[in-house]
Amino acid sequence: MENKITDSVKTLRNKVSGRLQQTELPFVVYAVVFFTMFVLWRYSEYEELAMDFFVELGGAAFTLFIVDMLLVRSKAKRWKLVRDELNYVIARLVNRTRDGIATRIFNFNPKIDPSLTHEEYFVLLREKRSDFLNELVTLDDKKLAKTINEAELFSDSGYDYFNEKADEIWNILNVKYSDYFHPELVTHLISLHLHLKDLCGNIRQFKKGNRFVDQKETFKNIGRQGAAVTIKKIIELLNILKNEGFSEPPALSSEDFSESDVPLK
Repeated sequence: MENKITDSVKTLRNKVSGRLQQTELPFVVYAVVFFTMFVLWRYSEYEELAMDFFVELGGAAFTLFIVDMLLVRSKAKRWKLVRDELNYVIARLVNRTRDGIATRIFNFNPKIDPSLTHEEYFVLLREKRSDFLNELVTLDDKKLAKTINEAELFSDSGYDYFNEKADEIWNILNVKYSDYFHPELVTHLISLHLHLKDLCGNIRQFKKGNRFVDQKETFKNIGRQGAAVTIKKIIELLNILKNEGFSEPPALSSEDFSESDVPLK
């Protein structure tokens, strides 16, 4: 399958936050224990009593360390169980959004030989869509604005679609294990969420032209210009995420899935 990611490829899909390996106990806990041990070691008036406390604290410190390591291992194991599912969710969302922008906003409909197998057709379709989106980001804002399907974008269904995609990203960022996402991935997802919300704002501005007739063209031009700028940024972010391994089509057969990218059942 196109864009399949392996462990040998260093992309954001393979990376996790450093928090995954962080200790569960604050450093200050260890600091207090070892400082107390140091004080007891230096305290010689009641040497036998001090030594007893010293040994007890040493045992406590060792126990804390073992428990802490077990907690870190448990955390890593839990993340490993859900990592592939979350990666797949993000990859499917990115893929659907790329397709939605290409087809809804820019009427992407390439001519492809229908005699190809479904798999060949799908691969070629994705290649053409990638080329199409890559070409769009090279256009200046005015040229990009002229290629937009305004009837589709500045409609209630257009607003609902992109608002839904923004909410889906926000939901992903708020799942239980999102703390383990690589910071760069989180940055891209937050930026994508914000720009999708901005696009919804551009749509609202455009639609104000229908309400305020005397300023109709002003509001519509503001909406057009803002949408062109925002859409270009959205496509750039989607391209980045795709290059980092986060764009995956639905499977056409069971062979499309591998142990590394199939969502766990």
